[in-house]
Amino acid sequence: MKTVVRLAGLADLDLLAHVAGEPFDDPLDLAATRRFLSDPNHMLVIALRGEAIVGFISSVIYVHPDKPASECWINEVGVSAAARREGIASRMLAATLDHARVLGCGEAWVLTERSNPAAMRLYASLGGEEGPPDIAMFSYDLRGPSSHNAQQSGD
Repeated sequence: MKTVVRLAGLADLDLLAHVAGEPFDDPLDLAATRRFLSDPNHMLVIALRGEAIVGFISSVIYVHPDKPASECWINEVGVSAAARREGIASRMLAATLDHARVLGCGEAWVLTERSNPAAMRLYASLGGEEGPPDIAMFSYDLRGPSSHNAQQSGD
């Protein structure tokens, strides 16, 4: 069966509501999916086989007050195990980059672990340039109480 790669929109909510897991990490939250798709700075490119979603790329368009062009941050790439090694991720990445260009982005970027050879090959295969090895990423778990005592001015 042919795999179709395209940008998802609000009209796809019913289709997305029936995704139970793969290629996503977890079942989709319909309210969060609606918010995501309603925001013009969010993109969800999907790969479909019939009515089954076998792949996706989520990304966010950043508009900077000090840069002449927006940037596209590619947040996550997922392909169902049964559909891997068929070029689906490459097709979705190409569609994501093409749409980012249409939206006026001057650059796109993605983070991955160097220990993920499939992702490293994917991003390099479409001309991505690996950043310097000394870049560090920090993440913050915001689900609990604040981990520091910030003081406001005037206290």
